[in-house]
Amino acid sequence: MIRLGIIGCGGIAGLHVGNILSGQCPEIRITAMADRRESRRVWAQEQVPDAAIFCEGSDLIHSGTCEAVLIATPHYQHPTLAAEALEEGLHVMVEKPAGVYTLQVRDMIAVADRHPELTFGMMFNQRTNCVYRRVKELIDSGALGEMKRVTWIITDWYRTQFYYDAGAWRATWDGEGGGVLLNQCPHQLDLLQWLCGLPVRVRSACHEGKWHDIEVEDDVTAYLEFENGATGVFIASTGDALGENRLEIVGTRGRVLVERGELAFDRLAVDERAWCPVCREPFGVPEITRESVELDGQNPQHAGVLNAFAAHILRGEPLVADGREGLRGLMLSNAIHLSGWTGETVSLPIDEERFLTLLNQRRATSRHKEEADVVMDTANSFGTASR
Repeated sequence: MIRLGIIGCGGIAGLHVGNILSGQCPEIRITAMADRRESRRVWAQEQVPDAAIFCEGSDLIHSGTCEAVLIATPHYQHPTLAAEALEEGLHVMVEKPAGVYTLQVRDMIAVADRHPELTFGMMFNQRTNCVYRRVKELIDSGALGEMKRVTWIITDWYRTQFYYDAGAWRATWDGEGGGVLLNQCPHQLDLLQWLCGLPVRVRSACHEGKWHDIEVEDDVTAYLEFENGATGVFIASTGDALGENRLEIVGTRGRVLVERGELAFDRLAVDERAWCPVCREPFGVPEITRESVELDGQNPQHAGVLNAFAAHILRGEPLVADGREGLRGLMLSNAIHLSGWTGETVSLPIDEERFLTLLNQRRATSRHKEEADVVMDTANSFGTASR
């Protein structure tokens, strides 16, 4: 049984607490919780009466009340708390994103590398979805051939102004570090690189406060170029009431389409690159077969990630995602921001020092500094920066 401490008692913590208390994570027991807000500490004590309750995450880390921690605080605190916990000898699970900027995450990873005896995981729960697992299997098996194009339209993150007004840290450069890219889209950016690899170049348009009274981006379109010449488009927004979640990956031998949770696979009888130069018809295409794709139906989400975390600690079983992998999706997120800020095509890996300089310029004028103590306490029902 793993004794777990939870740092950050917002909405996503409530989901984790519910999963654990309901028995969905049978090898985990909550023994400590921490939050700076009194209302959340009261809630934590009511939910888990036997848990030790702390104001500061650092106090929990050094209390000896747990052997592992789940970090569910606002984004900027993820790497610093994770590094502190690892140095204290605790296993660590970090909510997405890994952090706000890659340099800070690299520091966290360096600490993890100094402690290979400890388990270090990232809460990429969408990797447990049977649909995306099956897509990865198809790609890795060669069924799609060589990738030509990926298109992801992920605009079903609709949010009202009330959502953003619920917490002063929310949708600010100093409090959250970004908008739709850093709050809503880390799962999709992780899945994109997990399935397709990281692009080598990015060109983007990041519209800040286009649909809401906020200072960060709420509408993004990014053009991606991959090492093999494949291209991609990533579109995200929190301003579309008629939003969509549609992923299409086209290869030389087939195509996968994920839409409304359904997976379709179209297979070409002949590799398109072999067909094109020899076909004697001007509009001829290879035979196309739509194949049924068998799924195992499993989608354990957050509970599945925590169960794998406990199993890794207890028996060395595989994690859903190693904490080090959080750097990759964040690198893509930072690249999209950097291109949007500068109007330039950005190569990956990015100039990380330049990114941090430009981010800090935005943080210096962020509204969060003036309003943090005014409305922060109303955010409890909406969760931490993980949502």
